[in-house]
Amino acid sequence: MVEPLFLPPRMPDPVPRKASTPARSQAADSAQASAESASTSAATSPTAPTLPSAVPLETPHVIDDREGFLRAVEALRAGHGPVAVDAERASGFRYSQRAYLVQVFRRGSGSFLFDPPAIGDFRELQEAIGNEEWVLHAASQDLPCLRELDLEPQRLFDTELGARLAGLARVGLGAVVEETLGLHLAKEHSAADWSTRPLPESWLTYAVLDVELLLDVRDRIEQRLTEAGKLALAEQEFAAVLAKPAPPAKDEPWRRLSGLHAVRGQRALAVARELWRARDAYAHEIDTAPGRLLPDASIVIAARTALGSKRDLAGLKTFVGRASRSQLDRWWAAIEAGLATDDLPRVRSGEESIPPPRSWADRNPEADRRLRGAKALLQVIADGLNLPLENLLTPDTLRRLCWHPPASYDLQAIETALSELGARPWQVDATAQAIATAFVEASQEPREPSPDPS
Repeated sequence: MVEPLFLPPRMPDPVPRKASTPARSQAADSAQASAESASTSAATSPTAPTLPSAVPLETPHVIDDREGFLRAVEALRAGHGPVAVDAERASGFRYSQRAYLVQVFRRGSGSFLFDPPAIGDFRELQEAIGNEEWVLHAASQDLPCLRELDLEPQRLFDTELGARLAGLARVGLGAVVEETLGLHLAKEHSAADWSTRPLPESWLTYAVLDVELLLDVRDRIEQRLTEAGKLALAEQEFAAVLAKPAPPAKDEPWRRLSGLHAVRGQRALAVARELWRARDAYAHEIDTAPGRLLPDASIVIAARTALGSKRDLAGLKTFVGRASRSQLDRWWAAIEAGLATDDLPRVRSGEESIPPPRSWADRNPEADRRLRGAKALLQVIADGLNLPLENLLTPDTLRRLCWHPPASYDLQAIETALSELGARPWQVDATAQAIATAFVEASQEPREPSPDPS
C-alpha cells in the first residue's frame, strides 16, 4: 500500500495552441475556472447555483479520410502525457458491437473524432499512442470494440473504476464530472444510433466532451486515490481490466432468451432454439439488432403455441417485431425445423453453473451459511475502506468460493483459492482472513436435530 501523498492542482497546459490543431484543453481549463468560481460563490450563498455546463472550445468535426487521419495522428504523437480515449457504438440498433466513432484527446494536441468505417486501418494511431497511458471511463465497455480496430493500450487508467475505489457515490461520467470538476455534462445521446451519418452537431459536442474533460477527471481521481492510500490497489484493478480475457462463447447462446423459463418440453425448446438461430443469422446478415427484428417475447410465444400452419403464425397477434411479417417464410421454416428435428435440447442447460443463492438454504445449507457469514464480514471491511462490496470482491468470486470451498479452511488455502479464482493480491490480503473465519464458523454452526426415527 502506497503512502498517501498530496498532489497539487494541475496547472494550465503550458503548450501553446497550434493553428492547425484543435486544442480543446483550453476549453476544459476555462470551464474548470468557471466551476471553481461557481463553487466559491456556492459557499457563501444559501442556495447553490446551477453548475456551469461543459462546452467544447470549438465546433467538433469528424475525420473520415486518410489524409486528415494521418495529420491528426502526428498531432497526437507530438502531444504529451496520458491519452483520453472513448468509443461510440450502435448498441440496440446494430448486430455488431463495432465502434462507429472513436474520440481521442491529448494535452498539447487537442481532440479528434475519427470515423472508423471510413478510415479503416488505425495502425498509425496505435503506433503513435500505444505505449502511453490511456484514460477511459468504464474501459471494459469500450476495449472490445477498440481491439477490433487493433487499438490496444499497454497502460490504463479507468476513471469509472477509479471513482468506485475512491468512494464516490455515483460513478457515471456525468456524475463524476460534477463531483470532481463542478461541471454539468449532458449525457442525453449515450444510447443514440451512432451508425447514423451524418452525425448531428449536438452528438459531436457530446462525444468530444467525453474525452476533453477526462484527463482533468483522471488527475482529480488519482489525487483522491493517493490521499486515501488506494492508488496501488487501483493500479492492480486497472491492470486486471486490461488482462481480462474475452468471455468464451456460450455453447447454447439461445438459452439467453428472456422468458425462456416459460417454455416447457423439449420440442417447444427446439422450436425456440431454431427461431433464435434464424433471427440471429438474419440479424447478422443485415447488421441489425436481433430484438428489433423479432423480440424475445415473440419467439417464446411462438414456441409455446401449437401452430399448424404459416397462416396460424401470421394470425398470432402477439407475434410482433419489424420483421415478424416481412420474414414470415423464414420464421415458419424455423418452426418447422424445430418440430421435425431429432436433435432435441436438454430441458436444462448442460453448462456448469452455480444455482442462485436464494436456493442455497435448501440445496446446500452449509454453503448458504458460508455465504451469509462471509458477506457480513466483508461488508464491514468494505465500509472501512469506503469501497462498494462488489469492488472489494466480486459477487461471482465469493459465490464460487462458498459453493466449492477448499478442503481446508486455513488462511493459506483460502488465499490460494481466491488467487485461482482471479482475485487481485490486494483483494486476497484484505479478505482471506475474514472468509476463513466465516467458513470455520459456518462449519461449526449447530444443525437442526434429526427427527427421532422412533
